[in-house]
Amino acid sequence: QVQLAESGGGSEQAGGSLRLSCAVSGPGQRTYCLAWFRQGPGKEREGVASIDNYRRITYTDSVKGRFTLSQDYPKNTLYLQMDNLTPDDTAMYYCTTMRVCQIAPNFWGQGTQVTVAA
Repeated sequence: QVQLAESGGGSEQAGGSLRLSCAVSGPGQRTYCLAWFRQGPGKEREGVASIDNYRRITYTDSVKGRFTLSQDYPKNTLYLQMDNLTPDDTAMYYCTTMRVCQIAPNFWGQGTQVTVAA
């Protein structure tokens, strides 16, 4: 079973930056996608960014140009660099994985809270 452990959340002012990390451990899926999801107060859960087995990265429109997804393969760690934060980025952020990026995740981390003040 894949295990995902997020870290790096916290509070920041609008315009600031945070970097989230996700340590991936356990038996890997042969073909996989790693992705960040988030759920803000009163909002539905949404996908933020993902990277597939071919290292193709996608972002949801609201974070394009502000967030950067990267993966350290030797460390098996996924990162989400978040710049120019806005209050709309306030959410619980979850690291997830699934066999392909087009399906719902089957493994979730415990989540890390990001709060952005105006």
